[in-house]
Amino acid sequence: MLKRINWNAIFTGFAWLISLAGVVVLLSFINVKKQTVKCTDVKILIPGADNFIEREEIDAILRQDQGVLLGRNIENINIHQIEKKLRSNPYIGFAKVYMDMDGVMHIEVKQRQPILRIMNANGQDFYIDNDGLKMPISSNFTANVLVATGNITEVFGSRVDTLHTQLARDLYKTALYIKKDTLWDNQIEQIDVNTKNDMVLIPRVGDETIILGNADSLDVKMKNLKVFYHRALPQVIARRYKTINIKYSNQIVCERRDTLELARKAKTISAADSLRLHQKVSDSLVNDVIGDIISERSDATESPKPEPKKVEAKKPEIKKTVTPKPEDKKTATVTKPKVVKPDDKKEKTTTVSKPKKTEAELKLSREREIRSLEKQYKTQQN
Repeated sequence: MLKRINWNAIFTGFAWLISLAGVVVLLSFINVKKQTVKCTDVKILIPGADNFIEREEIDAILRQDQGVLLGRNIENINIHQIEKKLRSNPYIGFAKVYMDMDGVMHIEVKQRQPILRIMNANGQDFYIDNDGLKMPISSNFTANVLVATGNITEVFGSRVDTLHTQLARDLYKTALYIKKDTLWDNQIEQIDVNTKNDMVLIPRVGDETIILGNADSLDVKMKNLKVFYHRALPQVIARRYKTINIKYSNQIVCERRDTLELARKAKTISAADSLRLHQKVSDSLVNDVIGDIISERSDATESPKPEPKKVEAKKPEIKKTVTPKPEDKKTATVTKPKVVKPDDKKEKTTTVSKPKKTEAELKLSREREIRSLEKQYKTQQN
């Protein structure tokens, strides 16, 4: 009879019973602790660099929903209600709220990450996050993401919603693919939807446009485009081709630019090139002025100085004195003759300098040299 008793099952049941009793005792202890512990602090953690929502806004949500939290008992704070209220915010994707035994409330918030900005045909402006959900534009922060414009009919309501049109889903799929690839994330800056509902990629470098079509076989199309970019230089592509059509997965169709249009199109000089040209001209003019001054000084030193004329000293004139007669008691005064000294100062030599250029002539010569250097630069670029 004893052999039929399953002692292992009995021991397992006792173990579960003891564990359950321990959990009940622990919960009762926590409930008692909750009645005495009060909220002493609220710590909010918002990871990430994008600040669509600030701490002040979360504090405002807490005050509106729960009132003042500091000093209240833990058991009187509805943590689940706070989490629900935070998750209803359109910029918050996930929220976690918990309390520790010291009375500190911890709030962890995860923001939505936008990957595409939509500017539809109706003038609405909104984001699409990495989960494919729509989110509104924030007044606190503007995300640096891909922009989609043109013939887009997807609209944004008053709450976070999913995508309804196939074009919006294709835009989301394309933006997600571009975001994951480093090359296309740096090269593609805009997606435009034309009247045929074809997605057209606008590159950041180059004047060509890339007709993508829809998001079908997207990986094959973008790989073919990458091979095309590697085989031909991007500068050559920008100058030769007007459009690159990759909407067909097995081929790439390019439209060449008009040669007459390229010939008529003037070569644009960048601001840096223009600054270098002006600096070169100004340096040349300064060198010319310095050369003129040096040549003038060298001519002045090499020309012989004229010898100063010698001024002969005049012989002093001696006036005769009249000797007084003996009966005259007056004494006769003898005046000393004045001696004229020769002039010790040498005559200054005057040098004839070259006539200096006027300001108008310098300005005219500067403009002429700038035009000539720009012509040389254009011919070298062509």
